[in-house]
Formats: sequence, C-alpha cells, structure tokens
Amino acid sequence: MHRMTLGDFELSILSDGTYMNDGGAMFGVIPKVMWEKRAVPDDRNRIALGTNSLLVRTGEHNVLIDTGIGNKLNDKRRAIYDNQELLLNSFADAGVSPDEIDIVINTHLHFDHCGWNTYYKDGKPVPTFPRATYYVQEGELQHAHEQHERDRVSYMTDNYDPLVASGQMKLLRGDGEIVPGVSVKVYPGHTRDLQAVMLRSGGRTACYASDLVPDASHLEPMWIIGYDLYPLESIDNKHRFYDVAIPEQWLLVFTHDTRTPWTYLERDDKGRPVAKAV
Repeated sequence: MHRMTLGDFELSILSDGTYMNDGGAMFGVIPKVMWEKRAVPDDRNRIALGTNSLLVRTGEHNVLIDTGIGNKLNDKRRAIYDNQELLLNSFADAGVSPDEIDIVINTHLHFDHCGWNTYYKDGKPVPTFPRATYYVQEGELQHAHEQHERDRVSYMTDNYDPLVASGQMKLLRGDGEIVPGVSVKVYPGHTRDLQAVMLRSGGRTACYASDLVPDASHLEPMWIIGYDLYPLESIDNKHRFYDVAIPEQWLLVFTHDTRTPWTYLERDDKGRPVAKAV
C-alpha cells in the first residue's frame, strides 16, 4: 500500500491488479527495439500494465479517481488481458469501504478506467459505490455512445449508462472544481475529453494525469500510446503539462505503472522530463 500526505490530504494508491496488453499498441510508432528495453514483452508480445486508482481523503470527502477493469469482462476478454479483479481487496487493505466513497471521478470511460463503477447483481449492473456521485466529461460519454469502429471495443455501456440514467453520474463540460482542492482539467489527445484530476492542498499540487502520461516509460512527449485518437494533440498537451508541472513541482500519479505509482519530475541535460524519487 503506497500512501503519502499532500498538505491536509491523504493519498493512497489502490489497485485492481495488473493486466496484459499488446506492447506495440502501448507504444505506437516507437520501434520495438526501443520500447522493449523499458517493458519486456511476453511470448505474445504483451506487457504488464498496472491499474492504479487513487483514493484521496480530504478530511471532508473520500474521493476515488478511476476504478480499474472490474469483474464484468467475458471469458474471451479475460483470456486476452489476464486481469486480476483486485480493487475491492485493495479497499480492504486500505481500511475503507466502498460505502464510504463520496465522489468517483472517471478520467475517461475506457473499460480499464471505469470497470468497478458497477458490478452485476442478479444479472444487472448496480453501483459499486452506492453513496458516491460519479463525474465524467459529457463529451466523453457522447463519444462512447457513438460506438465508432476505431475504438468501440474500449467502451462497455454497463460501466456508466445505468449511473447516467439514475442521475448518479454527473456530466462535466470542461475544466472545473469538484470539491475544494479537487478539480479536473481537460487534456485532449488520448480521447477528445480526457480529464486529469488536480489535487491542491497546503501549497502542494498532485495530478492524476491518466493516459496523458500513463507510466514512467511514456514520459517523453513523443512516446505516446497507439490508442490515442489525436496523437499530435497528445504530444502538444504533454509539453503543456510539463511546462507547468515541472517548475511547480507537481506530484505526478501514474495510472498504468506497475512499479512506480507516483513521482516528481525534472529535466535532464537535454531538456527531457525524467522521474525523480519521491
């Protein structure tokens, strides 16, 4: 259990376990001879990814950022991803109950970021966090409903549509504050409406950047995910992110890193962003 304080906030990394995904898809145009030095593939060319959720205890609210893959994949997809369905175990390790979560923020609606929004009870999806208000960008939901052939495999409607229908999921339009010290900022690229979550307390800042910077292997602006719908915007927005995050010493929280859940950043002698120990 990784835990630290940020001003008056307590941050804890929860995990749905690891899963396997195609290495080429995760590194896009970067040649395998380069990326395999950072992420060793198995005999099916898959690499291990983390599913890091962030629990933020502000003193007034318990906020959960992203909810992993969940337990609703069919047998075929479980065989592809070898996912572990461990988030609720992680809750127990942290000494918190799903009933105690006040706010859930989904950075976007890909299945590996919102899977535990709901679970099946008597064959129907019901909220895993019954007291929580869920938040996502309205444009992200609209795109999910398009079911475009390019990325419809990434969306599972049972993860969010029941919450929208019941009014438990609130739709945002751009940047904004959720509760004091917790806000969202849109960084288009991976999807048009990907939102990072900003945490500010006691003069310190942390950012859960989601798939803008999914892990330490993707720090360089050109190292972007093959799934990014708008790759040029991903590159531009990583530069925009670093131009503020590095001089202001933000804590960067990784969504998919299996070894390093968070880091501070600095620039090396060539100006490239690199991680430094927390």
